[in-house]
Amino acid sequence: MSESAKQSGIQSHAGRGVESTGASRGDGRIVEASTFWALLCRRAERTPDRLMFVDGNDRRISFAEFRDRAERVAAGLFARGVRAGTRVSWQLPTRIDTVLLSVALSRLGAVQNPIIALYREREVGSLLRQTEASLYAVVSSWRNFSYRDMAEKLRADVARPFEILCVDEGLPDGDPTTLPPAPTDGDVVRWHYSTSGTTSAPKVVLHTDQSLIAGGTGLAEALRPEPESGEIGSIVFPYAHIGGPDYVVMALRYGLPVLLLDQFSIPDSLEIFRRVGVTMSGGSTAHYLMLLAEQRKHPEARILPALRQLSGGGAPMPPEVYSQVQEILGVEVCHGYGMTECPMITSGAMGDTAEQLANSEGAPILACEIAIEDAEGKRLPTGVDGEVHVRGPMVAKGYLDPELSRQSFRPDGFFKTGDRGHLRPDGHLKLTGRSKEMIIRKGENISPGEIEDVLMTHPRVAAVAVIGLPDATRGERVCAVVEMRPGMAALAFDELQALCKQAGLMTQKTPEQLEVVDALPRNPTMKILKHELVARFKNSRAGH
Repeated sequence: MSESAKQSGIQSHAGRGVESTGASRGDGRIVEASTFWALLCRRAERTPDRLMFVDGNDRRISFAEFRDRAERVAAGLFARGVRAGTRVSWQLPTRIDTVLLSVALSRLGAVQNPIIALYREREVGSLLRQTEASLYAVVSSWRNFSYRDMAEKLRADVARPFEILCVDEGLPDGDPTTLPPAPTDGDVVRWHYSTSGTTSAPKVVLHTDQSLIAGGTGLAEALRPEPESGEIGSIVFPYAHIGGPDYVVMALRYGLPVLLLDQFSIPDSLEIFRRVGVTMSGGSTAHYLMLLAEQRKHPEARILPALRQLSGGGAPMPPEVYSQVQEILGVEVCHGYGMTECPMITSGAMGDTAEQLANSEGAPILACEIAIEDAEGKRLPTGVDGEVHVRGPMVAKGYLDPELSRQSFRPDGFFKTGDRGHLRPDGHLKLTGRSKEMIIRKGENISPGEIEDVLMTHPRVAAVAVIGLPDATRGERVCAVVEMRPGMAALAFDELQALCKQAGLMTQKTPEQLEVVDALPRNPTMKILKHELVARFKNSRAGH
């Protein structure tokens, strides 16, 4: 990069992965394609008998077996009327059948809307209305919740009719010879992802196969999997997250076997990790902390002797966590930065120094540009904080709502992340805060506005501010600060919980802390000063 480019606050990484890993287009280990289906087919041709997925029950499937099964599922969906452009929502745990359904939809060119399993009536209903899904795929029940019952209730409430598919009762099956040719254009919008954003209703983000493949390619070239040496990865986070397909792209690109777990729990998941021989694990800072806590209980030996690398994102990783993982777990951490609108922006990489891995979000991934700008749109030099803007093939096409797109997606291709940070002299990104008020709890984006809307429905509440407070295990916890109407009794913690449950909020959005104040702090224009509330309650404890 030229010195003038460095000084302008733009960092473009057009080739760290390819040149520095020794992997290239001529490398026989790697396959490339512009659609998910083509990527799977090329991998199945290259290493047909190699393990693709294994689950906690030791169900195994090779790349060729997965391709053949996915094509039969696609034929079954085709027989049910699913075509190119058909909109399908699915809300499923991280299982082999979930990925089979998703890839089968890609084979048909359907537009799929992955929904995380934590969402409930309020969030799912909004997404079904926005995306106008004609099919909603669920499991009958999971973790003591009936998705079938929720689906039936939503079908009665949502104006546009949709079919319900219970995947655990059997995936659709059909004759692949009945299928039309697979789509070849990877630049068509075929993914509707949801993100809480700062609006009350979930925002729908428009992605293509190519944008997700670009994110996954950047991840792969940063982490450098070595399946020929016995490397085995793992997905222990919701596959419906934007990181799910990214990780599968890495698996397809390199031929990496992957363990899928629909939930991570200790000690059961650790036993599965040891049995399978997991060497790489994707997750989040909360995942790292769980492993650290367990390792501290067993100082006599490593709890996961085969594990060599952790990776993740969703929330910042404090430098002390990196140091503790290195010292106590004995593994490397390549933490990254991304969001639903741009699945991978930066990542720590194998080969980075310990200082870089601990104190930055990593360098921009393959083909990603970063510009740091002030409020007037002026490019800022290295080391100066501003808003992080990103551009590249991994950036979404926009939002389903054109007005939201105009606010965040610029005509020159840059996306305004709302996050603040600066580029270091070594080209790595350092985040220093968020312009938006998003709360990130265990890697989940939580919109304060949505929770505030619910709490304001209580007849005794005059005003409310929902804030994120630092939390050692969650990253941030959700705290509701409430101002009561004159003469009204203070809101009780159990009342708050009941109100959120009645509104259909997922449990993770229900505040874990309630503070009742005489008056919320406001500026002259009457805007609530949330930063003052964070400073006031940051050392308080969860509860009421």
